Amino acid sequence: MARSRLNPASARWLRGLLASVALVAVVTGVVALLKPYVPVLSLLVLYLLAVLPMAVVWGARLAAVTSVLSVVAFAFLLPPEGSVWLADSRNLVVLGVFLVTSFVVSELAARSRRAAVESVRLTEEQSALRRVATLVAESESPAAVFEAVTREVGLLCGADLARMERYEADGTVTGVAAWTRVPARLTVGTRIELDGLSVASEVRQTGRPVRLDSFVGATGAIAEEAQALGIRSSVGCPILVAGEVWGVIAASTKSDEPFAANTESQIASFTELVATAIENAEARAELRRMADEQAALRRVATLVARGAERRLVFATVAEELGRLTGADLTAIFRFEADGTATLMGSRGLREDAIRVGERRTLESRSAIGTVQATGESARYDLDDEMRGRLPEFVQEWDVRSAVASPIVVEGLCWGGITIASRGHPFHPAAEQRMVEFTEIVATAIANAESRAQLTASRARVVAAGDEMRRRLERDLHDGAQQRLVSLALELRVAQSGVPAYLPRLRTDIGQTAHDLTEVVDELRELARGIHPAVLVESGLGPALRTLVRRSTVPVDLMVETQSRYPPPLEVATYYVVSEALTNMAKHARASRAEVSLEERDDALRLSVRDDGAGGAEPRGGSGLVGLQDRVESLGGSILVISPVGHGTAIHVSLPLDGA
Repeated sequence: MARSRLNPASARWLRGLLASVALVAVVTGVVALLKPYVPVLSLLVLYLLAVLPMAVVWGARLAAVTSVLSVVAFAFLLPPEGSVWLADSRNLVVLGVFLVTSFVVSELAARSRRAAVESVRLTEEQSALRRVATLVAESESPAAVFEAVTREVGLLCGADLARMERYEADGTVTGVAAWTRVPARLTVGTRIELDGLSVASEVRQTGRPVRLDSFVGATGAIAEEAQALGIRSSVGCPILVAGEVWGVIAASTKSDEPFAANTESQIASFTELVATAIENAEARAELRRMADEQAALRRVATLVARGAERRLVFATVAEELGRLTGADLTAIFRFEADGTATLMGSRGLREDAIRVGERRTLESRSAIGTVQATGESARYDLDDEMRGRLPEFVQEWDVRSAVASPIVVEGLCWGGITIASRGHPFHPAAEQRMVEFTEIVATAIANAESRAQLTASRARVVAAGDEMRRRLERDLHDGAQQRLVSLALELRVAQSGVPAYLPRLRTDIGQTAHDLTEVVDELRELARGIHPAVLVESGLGPALRTLVRRSTVPVDLMVETQSRYPPPLEVATYYVVSEALTNMAKHARASRAEVSLEERDDALRLSVRDDGAGGAEPRGGSGLVGLQDRVESLGGSILVISPVGHGTAIHVSLPLDGA
């Protein structure tokens, strides 16, 4: 029972003393056996066999005790035998030599042991650092690096458990990795309050390594956990990322033995690798974010460049911006002159709350309302009190954070884009991302308005030309044409009244009447080309059949609709066919052609093909340019396919809803 109460140091001293006595006894026995054969003084050196092992294994103090025991035992063997006489100068010299030897050897042994331990420690530390550095270099996920670092720190420091924690903006700390060699369940992935005593709270306050030697009587969630686990002491070092304290690595032990003096430096070497891993991960995330953002901007810009409808552009912008920012709600509003706002596109909004195209009065306390009032960007991170002052339909969205940016078109605030989150505040870069999208939206709006103005201008020009054609055709028909017909009739009457003895006069008048009739026919043909009366009176079917009958090249006509359409559509269709057949007769050297007309997908679709020489160039100053203006003024499209040597095909689509 008494032995069990000895502390480790006393127990070790007792074991060393017993070993010393045993070694001296053994050597003394050997000396006694050799004494008859070897001079006694020569046998004295054998006692070093007891002193040196004690110096190497047990240290200088027990080696000194062994030296004294050796000299006493040797003096006991000197004559007169059985007497102990330390005053003999020879014994004193031997004792001095033994003592010096024991101290020198023990110090050399201690240094050798320390060097060996340090070498092993450095080897282990370098191996651990190399393993973690390999993970960082291979761009492993931060979670994998966190787990590896925490394990290596725990093993290297001889700790019972280790943990890595990340500081949060709300003053709490989140465990991101843990390691333990004792049965214990450590919290990872949950937030802990930094109240009371803990390595995490001390490191955050000081930004420097911290050592806590006891948690006795300490309060706080982390201190209570340490007490429950039996932790006696802990050491922690800050993780610095971009000059800011990002988190902490802490090692803890249940032993009464304190951590080594170099523990902080050991942990610090790993924090640098953790910081590198975090910075690398953030850099990769930033690159991915930039790539995603550029891809999203490119998709929207492509729609704008292709002249897509504004509704599609707005819907795409809302989708892309919401996905990039992690917003739960995205909305694009157009500000109206009466102070209201029209929803132009959205993502995440329920249709029963507000629909695209619906007008609302925006609450001035909302982010988008602030944009409407000031023309400048706005950001709100809302608490419960602020949310209570918002409109009811906004409160239903449970918005916690909102950012809005104006859409400026030609120097005027046309509208705004707003994003909202139900859970987390937006990243500070969210405003810049919105600015980039609002610039594209502004370009889309400006382009759309320019196209609308161009289309309206084309339509006015075409309508004015058609009206002039109709008036000219009517004037020719009702004026000059009727006058010439009457004049021809009068000449026929005059011809019949010429006396028989004036046959030459009779013949001349008849020839004049005939020439006049031909002029009337040519004038009628000209009037028909200016604006076909049959188109106005009977519609596309009869008008196209008239064109086909007059064509010098055989034409297969397929008209699969008998409906009447608005005059601009019928006139455009007629002139496309007329121009195509005229070009075919003049330039294509075709042997056959095909004309088809049908109503499909809310559009009037026309196709004209021939088997001629091809090579028609729509932009070469031909009549096709005028046809393109006429078709596009109605919101339609015209496609000319004319490879050299393979004929020409003209495809026209005219929307019925826009006519």
